[in-house]
Amino acid sequence: MATNKHATIRYQVLDRCFRNPGRKYFIEDLVNACNDALEEYTGNEDGVKRRQVLEDIKFMESSVGWNIPLERVRDGHKVYFRYEDRSFSINSQPLNPAEESQLKEALLTLSRFKGMPQFEWIDELMARLDSGLRLSKTENRKIIDFEQNPYLQGRDKISPLYQAILNQKVLILTYKSYRTQTDKTYVFHPYLLKQYNNRWFVFGHVEGLKEIENFALDRIQYISNSTKKYKPNTEIDFEEYFEDIVGVNLPLNEPIKKVIIQVTNQRLPWIHSKPLHGSQKEIEKGKTHTKIGLDVIPNHELDALLLSFGDDLIILEPKDLRDSMKQKISSLFEKYQS
Repeated sequence: MATNKHATIRYQVLDRCFRNPGRKYFIEDLVNACNDALEEYTGNEDGVKRRQVLEDIKFMESSVGWNIPLERVRDGHKVYFRYEDRSFSINSQPLNPAEESQLKEALLTLSRFKGMPQFEWIDELMARLDSGLRLSKTENRKIIDFEQNPYLQGRDKISPLYQAILNQKVLILTYKSYRTQTDKTYVFHPYLLKQYNNRWFVFGHVEGLKEIENFALDRIQYISNSTKKYKPNTEIDFEEYFEDIVGVNLPLNEPIKKVIIQVTNQRLPWIHSKPLHGSQKEIEKGKTHTKIGLDVIPNHELDALLLSFGDDLIILEPKDLRDSMKQKISSLFEKYQS
């Protein structure tokens, strides 16, 4: 399908003109009809020219378009356009190859959300499309697979949290942390759902606390509604909130630090292709190792990420982060020794 901006609007306008038995549409009339519709729907007064409309007609007549049964009728020195069969419409035709390909791509993206509680409609939609449009008959091979964990606990909490954020509802959460292993109840104003490392977290305001809090969905035991008035988020810009950290945990009152790491050149391509953080910059490249700088607030997600590179990466600065990592590695070594 042509990729011109607002092409779909023009195709629909031309389709209506071609099947209108009460009027003769010459090329100038078709151009004016397209421009009137574009101005109405987009507010753009620039419009399109005769050449563009002729290209649209050519596409609609092609096999990758709709193979429209268009006839050109001479009227004096001019020609007007109409369908040979006035009952024809592009809206009643099967999908053309370009449309089918675009719809397949959209369905592949939507399939990532299959199984999540608030997206049950995706299963029904895909079944109806398979039945009515027979998309799956043309291509049954799986050609893209998104990373997800179908066994993750807490997936059933996504829907009520999503609806609470959408409708600005206060919730009562019962939560069991890994550290205490005891249930605790919070009056919670939810603001954002975020996925990190295949786990889901919800961010919001807890009554009685000043700072924003986050809860892992797999540790939420119960959710119920509260009658309290919702406090909208007027202070936190979540784009900025996550800008200086890796993961989801923002340590309180901690400054941004210049973290300098040394990576083996053998492992360097992985870090170039998937940066550890948006601030990542190469400082110095040697024959066997490269120094890289990060401007981040250290947290345990950063520790876990750096540890995942094993002996291909060491921390050079700051000293407190290097010492902390040495202690973790020493403890790990001792456990393996025992």
